Amino acid sequence: MAKKTAYMGMLTALAFVLSYLESLIPINLGVPGIKLGLANLVVIIALYTMDTKMAFTLSLVRILLTGFTFGNLSTMIYSLAGGMLSLGIMIFVKRFPVFSVTGVSVLGGVFHNVGQIAAAALIAETGSLFYYLPVLIFSGTIAGTLIGILASILIRHLTKTENREQSN
Repeated sequence: MAKKTAYMGMLTALAFVLSYLESLIPINLGVPGIKLGLANLVVIIALYTMDTKMAFTLSLVRILLTGFTFGNLSTMIYSLAGGMLSLGIMIFVKRFPVFSVTGVSVLGGVFHNVGQIAAAALIAETGSLFYYLPVLIFSGTIAGTLIGILASILIRHLTKTENREQSN
């Protein structure tokens, strides 16, 4: 139990640090909301190395900590909408063997953007924000692919390390 708690604490801290680092990277492509999704790397690792409840807890705690520390209420609302929809989709599609870690990550990246646009459209009471969606789907696909490839590598190494520790 202590090992699981320490692992969860480490992943939470890593997600928090990656969120902060990402806030320092200026990405200005003319469309608000385009990000790398570095913290999602940690959520995907949790999804594959822990259970879904722990991945959910990690994602929620990371969003709240980041929002309270670096953002405001509106950024938290958008992050919660995107993060929870993204995680829900990733949990669902992970059950199907046709989706690799990268495929799960791509869908997570795309649906994170869908969730944020939906929240913004509800708040602004306009559907015109959905015009941003094609660009955000494209950027979510690119970022999701990169994060997914990195997550695959890290999950493979973490799994090997854990298997070695259990056999000793």
